[in-house]
Amino acid sequence: MSATPVAPRPGSAETPAVPSVGLLGTPPRVRSGWRVLPARVGAMCVVELQKLRHDRTELYTRAVQPALWLLIFGETFTRLRVIPTEGIPYLDYLAPGIIAQSAMFIAIFYGIMIIWERDSGVLAKLLVTPTPHAALVAGKAFAAGVKSVIQAVVVIVIAAVLGVAMTWNPLRLLGVVVVVVLGSAFFSCLSMSIAGIVLTRDRLMGIGQAITMPLFFASNALYPVAVMPGWLQAVSLANPLSYQVDALRGLLLGTPAHLWLDFGVLCLAALAGIAAASGLMGRLAR
Repeated sequence: MSATPVAPRPGSAETPAVPSVGLLGTPPRVRSGWRVLPARVGAMCVVELQKLRHDRTELYTRAVQPALWLLIFGETFTRLRVIPTEGIPYLDYLAPGIIAQSAMFIAIFYGIMIIWERDSGVLAKLLVTPTPHAALVAGKAFAAGVKSVIQAVVVIVIAAVLGVAMTWNPLRLLGVVVVVVLGSAFFSCLSMSIAGIVLTRDRLMGIGQAITMPLFFASNALYPVAVMPGWLQAVSLANPLSYQVDALRGLLLGTPAHLWLDFGVLCLAALAGIAAASGLMGRLAR
């Protein structure tokens, strides 16, 4: 009678090794509730900013225009003294307006990227994911805001070299960052909303070029609202760029400003822009 085989003892050499799974085999905890939307927004924002690692040309070329505005326009009108600036040098008065202008010029053509993603098939792949349209739009909007903050740093450095007297208070500079991000978020959403209506890059570029300069000149970036004609003052009150410039002047130069009103208008404008652009995103993908 044959002997009954004995089962190998645990831990002996005959026992097959079982790999230890540990934390690597534990799936990540699923976010739920209010955590989902911020996580998706942050992910989309990081994806957009990854593009800067491969091509930083846009940041370099965009720095040329604000430098020319400060060096040529600012220095010339400082000598002319034809624009009332409430006792501060015109170059100081102009610098916050150029920060807002450069941020707007970056954001206002953001819809072209959306149309390019539609044509290349990337947008269709993004829209079939569980990511809400609002998170997709908000991620791109705040990525435009981060790019604009980088541009604002360049303008601030140039202005400091030219002798503009600005504050270096950390809390005020943090407020500048928030203002720039909110303003850029609105203008990038405006661009994406226009992209959802016109659907082509050529039309969007034409409309973007047609509205950027009127938005700039119908604000308080170059001159006070008080010197404008009545109808232009009404347009300026409806222009979010005016509130962005007012907040930047108050934070950087310490001039009288309506900061609570400025922040409130910029927040509402950014939320309205995200809602409008996300509502048109499905039409753009069709």
